[in-house]
Amino acid sequence: MGFPGDILAQPRFGVGRHERPRASGRAPQDAGWSWVPIRSLAPRHRSRILAHLLALDPHDRYLRFGYQATDAQIEKYVASLDFQRDEVFGIFNRRLELIAIAHLAYLPARAGGPSMAEFGVSVAKHARGRGYGARLFDRAVMHARNRRIDTLYIHALSENTAMLRIARNAGATVERDGGEAEAYLRLPPETLATRVEELVESQAAEVDYGLKRNAQRLGRLMEAIGEVRRQLARLGRPASE
Repeated sequence: MGFPGDILAQPRFGVGRHERPRASGRAPQDAGWSWVPIRSLAPRHRSRILAHLLALDPHDRYLRFGYQATDAQIEKYVASLDFQRDEVFGIFNRRLELIAIAHLAYLPARAGGPSMAEFGVSVAKHARGRGYGARLFDRAVMHARNRRIDTLYIHALSENTAMLRIARNAGATVERDGGEAEAYLRLPPETLATRVEELVESQAAEVDYGLKRNAQRLGRLMEAIGEVRRQLARLGRPASE
């Protein structure tokens, strides 16, 4: 059974197909596995990140942040995102709206301890059931491996069964403490394959975004031309003038 993608998990700190752990439990050659363009986000995307998170209902905000986050708290979180230190991934729809976001936050290395990164994710309610959460998790694993991170950390509420299921399926050790759970996933070292795959996927996502942006611009141009024609028709003048 594929994972639904209707998951939300909060980063408590800083609120593969090439032998890497798989979040979905499906091999890429399976009929149900199709490529999803996942794009790295930048500071210019803050407004869209904010719009995505503000659209979450109270329960989804609770799952995402671990508390009933207010609009002001979400605005503060988005303003604090450090795109130079951490990595933020997003999935855009055809209207260039962010429908899923993952935050990979790098944690301070402990002396003699593992280098860790924390994974947090949210998926818009209308975009769930498509496995986007699992895809973002898979991409985060590959990205972390290529940055020589050896442990991926997830902090989630115990009721967030979809997120914990993805973590367990990837081989993570899950520890529960009352209403909260922590998952630790040991990552294998990077390989040439993971580096090439990340590069190819990143470039393909950029191309996909550019095509969507051009299609949006063309749509606006066609709407403007249509409006001019309607105005001319009202004036009784031919549109060719």
